[in-house]
Amino acid sequence: MKRSKPTNSANHSSPPNSTVNSREELRELQRTMASALFRPLNPRWGMQKTWTDGRPTRQVVAEFIKPNDRLSSFERLEIYNRQYWFRVLDCLHDDYPGVRAILGTKKFTKLATAYLAKYQSESFTLRNLGDRLEHFIRDEPAWTAPRQLLALDMVRFEWAQTVAFDGPSKRSVTADDILSTPPDQLTLGLQPYLSLLLLDYAVDDFLVAVKKDEEDGLRGEASNAMHSAPRASSRRKPVRLPKKRTIFLAVHRYENQVYSKRLEPEEYRILSTVARGETVAAACEAAIIESTQTDVNWTDTIKSWFDTWTALGWFYLPS
Repeated sequence: MKRSKPTNSANHSSPPNSTVNSREELRELQRTMASALFRPLNPRWGMQKTWTDGRPTRQVVAEFIKPNDRLSSFERLEIYNRQYWFRVLDCLHDDYPGVRAILGTKKFTKLATAYLAKYQSESFTLRNLGDRLEHFIRDEPAWTAPRQLLALDMVRFEWAQTVAFDGPSKRSVTADDILSTPPDQLTLGLQPYLSLLLLDYAVDDFLVAVKKDEEDGLRGEASNAMHSAPRASSRRKPVRLPKKRTIFLAVHRYENQVYSKRLEPEEYRILSTVARGETVAAACEAAIIESTQTDVNWTDTIKSWFDTWTALGWFYLPS
């Protein structure tokens, strides 16, 4: 969704002149249009009747939008106001099925509307629409209460999948690249598309169940559509919310597919420490010291982990 950044558009209340005679007047017109289009809809999914300064919106809109033989100025602009909101809400609806399942569709829509009213789309791509949703939930917990912690875990997991899908990558290291470097001198970087998550809920399993439930529902709707008369669909039980359980996840991509991989606590600590710029030897040593496991052959285990991570392309050599 490419557009000019609406600087101070939320507070702009005066429409521009009916004619545009300079770049500054053009910018004023753009700000006014942005202010109108990005204002939240009313509860009946229509454009708000009152402008930001208290005047009737119809009066303000008539100063810079022409009517036609079918629609008034207000009705013409309302089409675009509604389509903007339907589009961005639909995007968040599709990008965050897990958060939506946790809150319920009605509450999720209220959360999404409040979020987008505060953080308007400022990117050329809708991919970035939810990049501040975690921050918003932390700042305004009422929208997700009493399930804020679960919603936060889920939004972090779902955003990590977005990053994994199309985040940038660097040339992956191979065994030959690091064969001659001692572990106490070797530093590695983690791919930019890779996210390491320490979570309080098993949101990965929950999201799989939610998506399967939605797919089953879509198949049912398609099946019903084949009948001459529509049948009332039976209301399915919602997927049971996950219980508290600490998990460690790596969200990544491999051969252009997004995956999440459960990690042992020691794996998570090694990778997190490597990502901070510590040497491989220091990261492994710190993880072993913090581990509660006592009957593990750490040499073989850690070698196996590094073989897997290298095969998945998780590392690159910092310049």
